[in-house]
Amino acid sequence: MNFTQKSELIREKNKSNLVIGLDTDLQKIPVYFLNYKNPALEFNKAVIDCTKDICAGYKLNIAFYEYLEESGIEAMRESLKAIPDELIKICDAKRGDIDNTAEKYAEVYFDKYNFDSVTISPYMGTDSIKPFIKRNNKHVFVLALTSNNSYADFEMLKAGERHLYEHVTETILSAGSEDNTGFVFGANHLQEIKNFSEKNPGVSLLIPGIGAQGNDPAILIENVKTKNFVINSSREIIYAAEKEDSLSLISEKIRTSAVKLNKIIRSNEN
Repeated sequence: MNFTQKSELIREKNKSNLVIGLDTDLQKIPVYFLNYKNPALEFNKAVIDCTKDICAGYKLNIAFYEYLEESGIEAMRESLKAIPDELIKICDAKRGDIDNTAEKYAEVYFDKYNFDSVTISPYMGTDSIKPFIKRNNKHVFVLALTSNNSYADFEMLKAGERHLYEHVTETILSAGSEDNTGFVFGANHLQEIKNFSEKNPGVSLLIPGIGAQGNDPAILIENVKTKNFVINSSREIIYAAEKEDSLSLISEKIRTSAVKLNKIIRSNEN
């Protein structure tokens, strides 16, 4: 089963296009978890346990785990094991390097940790992406138009008649296929998302920028012209509880936040 098929199945089963970002910061998690040997792992397991039936999957930004060194790698590895196999698992690593180095990254994230997809920076071209997409059942989300403030420094530069991000999407699609290649479009790029998804309805989209970054999910969905998308939300969901809340209250607030966002997404979906 390839990524597109797996994503479609879980989106239909859980009635959800929501991916929850496990960007776990020990300074922000409730105090309850700090009593454990590996607080990041126990926090992630609690988030997964209370949301695994209402989301399409999880995205782990590896910076939050590398920062914690050995305990962080353990937290990432064991968190992945706690996620049901039917849910999609996205590694937010934004890698992009020469082909022999990219092959090692692919072996780590796909073969060792068994992520389904990994985010890729396309700056070095197709050589840096081919080691990831040669695995037929795996997938990449290539950065197209990101949600950060300085995205226009490079992504919106004109190269001929088109912007750089447009050259990126066209070139990457020519190197891969719709089954194993998708793109990251920030939720602040409504017109560009509309244009791209109308032209490429079979290409998967990962859309960050909802929640703590302030973009409106209802307006976003009006401009997404494909069903093959997931929307990521991290901080607004996983930090919904107060620092001193009990475990039961933490789980309730996290779930409520996820349900609320998913309801908005689904009620406005085309």
